[in-house]
Amino acid sequence: MGLKELRYAAKVDLTKDPATLPYLHNRWHPDIPNCGTIKNGEVVKIECVDWTGGQIGNNDSADDVKNVDLTKVHYLTGPFEIETAEPGDVLVVEIQDVQPLQDQPWGFTGIFAKENGGGFLDDMYPKAAKAIWDFEGIFCSSRHIPGVRFAGLIHPGILGCAPSPEVLSIWNKRESELITSCSHMDRVVALAPQPVNVHAGTASGDLKSKIGQEGARTIPGRPEHGGNCDIKNLSRGSKVYLPVHVPGAKFSVGDLHFSQGDGEISFCGAIEMAGCITIKFSVMKNGMAELGMKSPIYIPGPVEPQFGPGRYIYFEGFSVDENGKQHFMDATVAYRQTSLRCIEYLRRYGYSDYQIYLLLSCAPVQGHIAGIVDIPNACTTMGLPMDIFDFDISPGAPVKKLDMGTCAFASD
Repeated sequence: MGLKELRYAAKVDLTKDPATLPYLHNRWHPDIPNCGTIKNGEVVKIECVDWTGGQIGNNDSADDVKNVDLTKVHYLTGPFEIETAEPGDVLVVEIQDVQPLQDQPWGFTGIFAKENGGGFLDDMYPKAAKAIWDFEGIFCSSRHIPGVRFAGLIHPGILGCAPSPEVLSIWNKRESELITSCSHMDRVVALAPQPVNVHAGTASGDLKSKIGQEGARTIPGRPEHGGNCDIKNLSRGSKVYLPVHVPGAKFSVGDLHFSQGDGEISFCGAIEMAGCITIKFSVMKNGMAELGMKSPIYIPGPVEPQFGPGRYIYFEGFSVDENGKQHFMDATVAYRQTSLRCIEYLRRYGYSDYQIYLLLSCAPVQGHIAGIVDIPNACTTMGLPMDIFDFDISPGAPVKKLDMGTCAFASD
């Protein structure tokens, strides 16, 4: 007996403006209309555009990264009604496959200009930059960062169910309070609801206006539902347990990545792509109470790039910043320093700092918190797989500075 062909719950059209497509949306709100229904226990395919909706091109300029319109992102596919799901249940999302779209076998990694959100190291690297990655089966390589090739751990950056009105109100209140309390800082700390360029599926008129005024931006992950968590291990074979807050769950997915390092240290740092995800949905009745759940949990799948014992080189960082200032148990400061130690090491081979910054964002590096108890210094580590390079980067091996070309930059 032949296998039953899987149903596409949604297919995307890359030739059209995503803001016109009824199965996409770019805000979280309980009133966004469902774009389809999925049965409890059903396996379906769902296609997704890249998170910018096609704003980034396969070219050698980062002007598109510099000028990206963040009022439009992320474009998510959904929401889908999951039959039998009710508030208090848990939606079990089993990721069976994730693949690039056949007619777009490439992705991009970017560093935003500091004025556009920057990234983890934007104080040191404020210019917009980009690398294009070509896909060859499970592998990827880039003309903008030569000398590396690795298998992708392909995964969605965003999975989540819609917030209830009560949950949405909590998000907007606490993020508004943060914006107010940090008004003295010279940076954006959170994004309030913004009616500009809202896309809410088939919603129009007063309903679309309401969603624009109240809808939460998709940029951050949030504890009540997950959302934009950018966890690289949510790949094939993984199971994600999501809290349900509204009837039918209203599940959405998007921001697919071909590969990503732990932390995704550049704001656009994974290998972003358009693609198709295959998911099995099941409903755990009363699951939130049964699991004592306040935020999503997941079980990673069995698929991950394999590097042999001793084939990672680990860099350490502590909560003493680049100016020598002591911070108390600050793991963010420590991971910045960890990243900088790795940049300094790879610089010796001829890569520019911007090429390395891009690479550490999207290659399968292992980031860990090593110690958060020994005052005053938190310690973090970053494990860099040595076998992604086509030359020997192990400590003690001869170092030859090579011509590594350049990544793409924005024009001045």
